[in-house]
Amino acid sequence: MKITQGYMPYLEYKTYYRIVGECTGNKKPLVLLHGGPGSTHNYFEVLDKVANDGRAVIMYDQLGCGLSATPSRPDLWNAQTWIDELIQLRKHLGLDEIHLLGQSWGGMQAIQYACDYKPEGIKSYILSSTLPSASIWEKEQRRRVAYLPKDMQEAIAQAEKTNDYSSEEYQRAEAEFMVRHCAGEVGPDSPECLRRPKVSGTESYITSWGQNEFCPSGTLKNFDFTEEIKDIEEPCLVISGLLDLCSPLVAKTMYDKIPNSEWELFEFSRHMPFIEETDKYIEVLNRWLNKND
Repeated sequence: MKITQGYMPYLEYKTYYRIVGECTGNKKPLVLLHGGPGSTHNYFEVLDKVANDGRAVIMYDQLGCGLSATPSRPDLWNAQTWIDELIQLRKHLGLDEIHLLGQSWGGMQAIQYACDYKPEGIKSYILSSTLPSASIWEKEQRRRVAYLPKDMQEAIAQAEKTNDYSSEEYQRAEAEFMVRHCAGEVGPDSPECLRRPKVSGTESYITSWGQNEFCPSGTLKNFDFTEEIKDIEEPCLVISGLLDLCSPLVAKTMYDKIPNSEWELFEFSRHMPFIEETDKYIEVLNRWLNKND
């Protein structure tokens, strides 16, 4: 399968992109927005098979991580930097008509892009394990924290009280929370794209979101499009896992509010159904894309 890699100049840096396959017939390319902020495109490589269906799949490392890493630039880590980057990438690659899939933070980005920019040429949105507002996300994660062992709950409370997240007790508690709702450990049997070393955008994550998933404190802490999403006119597919950080309550909030939407719940998944139920995810995705070209 043809894979094209390149860099787009962006601000005084450069944005890495990777294109898999080519579009045939009336099929429109699929653009992928990774999570984090700062997670890199790597995990999306399990979706390369979508290009077997005669469709180009485009993924990239958003500024501040992976092959688009920069020196320390906390002033840049906000939604506008990354949405402007997406707008420029569409121009740079001539992506007039696309399907847009955003996972986690990438889905937040897609939602804000849809609501604030009303972009043309979006055939559909795929909102994968994402959120319409930081406050509903925080509320749901804090509900889940209450299911952790008492000593772990206390370690989290202490870290928040002192603003010191360095203790072993806190780190154990956060790791347990993430194993329950985000992802398991990467091991020798994990896909190569997960095992590959990468430059994580730690600064961009902490600056824009916060120290952890249950305490948004950064530039995205007031993210809230709960009302605006009712005005999204394009078809939207909401995807979530049963144990996902994007709980069924969060997913249903989007599904209920977005008029032209469908919701696919993955029974055996946490925050990355494309990793934990890859074949089903690709099947659902191909069916959706073909229906909405």
